[in-house]
Amino acid sequence: MRNFLSSLFLTIVVWSCGSKEKSDAHFIILPSLTSFEITGNSNLKGSNLESVFQDSKNHFTSGNALSDFQNDLISFALDPELEVNSEGYLLEIADQKVGIKASTEAGLWYGLMTLGQLLEDANDQDVPLPLCSISDEPALAYRAVHLDVKHHLEKKEYYYELMDRFAALKINAVIIEIEDKLKYEVQPKVGSSDGLTIAEWKEISDYAMVRNIRISPLVQGLGHASFVLKHDEYMPLRDDPESDWAFNPLNEETYKVQFDLYEDALKAFPYANYLHVGGDEVHTTGRSSGKSPLELQLIWLNRVSEYAAQKGLTPIFWDDMPLQNAGVYRSIYDRKLTTAHVDSIWSVNEPNLNKYIDMFPKNCVYMRWNYDMPESPGNNRAIKWFTDNGFKVMGATAGQTRWNLMPLDQSNTNNIRDFALISIRNKADGLLLTLWDDDSPHFELYQRGISIFAEYTWAGEKRTTEELHAAFRQRAFGANLANAEMEFINRLEEPVAFWKNALLGQRKNRNNLKNLKNPINEALISLPNPDSAGAWTQKYQDKIIKAEANLARVDSVLQVIQESKKRAVRNTYTLEVYEQVAQAVQFSNRAIITLAELDEPSGEKRSQAKAKLVGMDAEWKAIQNQLESVYGKTRQLNKPADYILDQDHHHHLANQALKFADWQFYVEGLFLEKVKGLE
Repeated sequence: MRNFLSSLFLTIVVWSCGSKEKSDAHFIILPSLTSFEITGNSNLKGSNLESVFQDSKNHFTSGNALSDFQNDLISFALDPELEVNSEGYLLEIADQKVGIKASTEAGLWYGLMTLGQLLEDANDQDVPLPLCSISDEPALAYRAVHLDVKHHLEKKEYYYELMDRFAALKINAVIIEIEDKLKYEVQPKVGSSDGLTIAEWKEISDYAMVRNIRISPLVQGLGHASFVLKHDEYMPLRDDPESDWAFNPLNEETYKVQFDLYEDALKAFPYANYLHVGGDEVHTTGRSSGKSPLELQLIWLNRVSEYAAQKGLTPIFWDDMPLQNAGVYRSIYDRKLTTAHVDSIWSVNEPNLNKYIDMFPKNCVYMRWNYDMPESPGNNRAIKWFTDNGFKVMGATAGQTRWNLMPLDQSNTNNIRDFALISIRNKADGLLLTLWDDDSPHFELYQRGISIFAEYTWAGEKRTTEELHAAFRQRAFGANLANAEMEFINRLEEPVAFWKNALLGQRKNRNNLKNLKNPINEALISLPNPDSAGAWTQKYQDKIIKAEANLARVDSVLQVIQESKKRAVRNTYTLEVYEQVAQAVQFSNRAIITLAELDEPSGEKRSQAKAKLVGMDAEWKAIQNQLESVYGKTRQLNKPADYILDQDHHHHLANQALKFADWQFYVEGLFLEKVKGLE
């Protein structure tokens, strides 16, 4: 590093006047750098470098080597002997020139991505680039984001934008759960009419690949197979004739269909190095074959793993079912269990796994997914069983699970951090960030979780949670939003969690209402009875208190969002999406408070409250229309008219109706229908 500039750039003007005074600017790179030493200010302004930066970026994404791009302001050099890993790099900014050095083209690319963030910060704060030396490399080699498109697609252009965002965060892989959003050619009945063609997905894959992002497909098999088995033509392949959930692993036709789907998926994603075959959350009957559920699972896994091997791919398999069938799964998710207790459970049940150990394919990656407690002794014990027996293991954390309107738990920060640190400590190859579409929040709301994942998988734990969230705000919106006073996402989480079932009665869940014959009477919150004024308020006191508190909290959030939109220098659309979420939440808060006013003994107050409730229909239509207008800028809101919904075994909100509002805001519609009885 010390001799980097002198050996790499003979044309650099040596700065001989001593260290220049540092500015008060904040250069915040995300993910964190391995080392970052600032010694002063250079004479390089962002405006001087912007066009050259874009030219070099375009040079690389056009399929050319960065090492072939040379300019008076930016120089790139390959050095195979450089002591950083394959995606690491050295970056130096001198008085009038930038130098990036790496052992691979990928390393040069990531050095360029860091320079892009430095340029943003310099431009945002109207300061020169810093005189600095950077050494940087990733902690995990494989840093993959899971795109789940099973319930809806974004507009095609949005996927290109996502690849640019992922590249800027040094994410190098995507696993796409494609299901029926590919227009299959060999099994055309499976593909949805709104799916993208093989050629369209390949264009996205090409776009990602030249940004050092390799896309591999996930085609669900054995279980989660409703996208195939819901169609009449495929009913003979069902394990249970009454359920569209699982394939029969003993039917040879099962493999013909699955391999056909694989063939087309691999044409759409031709740079895949993995084939994720799914395999989670399924119990098969065996059709009186006498084979155990674990044996059936492994029969299927061996067949699909053989297919992957023939294609030169590594299969990935969710590992939960062998652990469940062997009786050790409970040990992973029980917080009360000590290490000793976990060991006792495994000592009793591990033979159930070992009995079939020769049937576990060796070429497979067993993906240990855990969205709640990756640090538990049971989770570590499961990982250890696989590694002790010579199997490959990779972890999967989550940026979105079963949250309805937006990710919660501070974008699942702690879980992402813990699993990343476990993976780094165990010298794992990588980690997957799952982004489930089950309840389908807007994808813009996943961005913070993706940034958190990028941080911990590249850099480990170098920032506190607060510092990391501030870094996200600076990178996403600009330096003006990095201050703690501009934080609003965490403050919105509790009101959103309350919103989910706020308009429902006790122990009722928004996800399950479609199963009820009369959800208005069976599930909706009751209306006050004028003959027993005060009784409703007493019954729903907790809801009223929360609604009042959340109303004030969300009002303050909306004020911060408004100010953020004024200050932001980029990504104001993300702020607009959060704003729509907040407005939807406020409707439920106001509805509960108005119902409490209707429960007043005063006739005048009841009349005023009744008038407000009747007027809420128009209020909600305005909120919904604006939300759909904003959401619809990037996503396809509604499913095609010919789309066949599956049996919804897991009560996925996004699978419960063709029209967006009919599943996302089903409860609001029921509530307004109930209120009409007051007119």
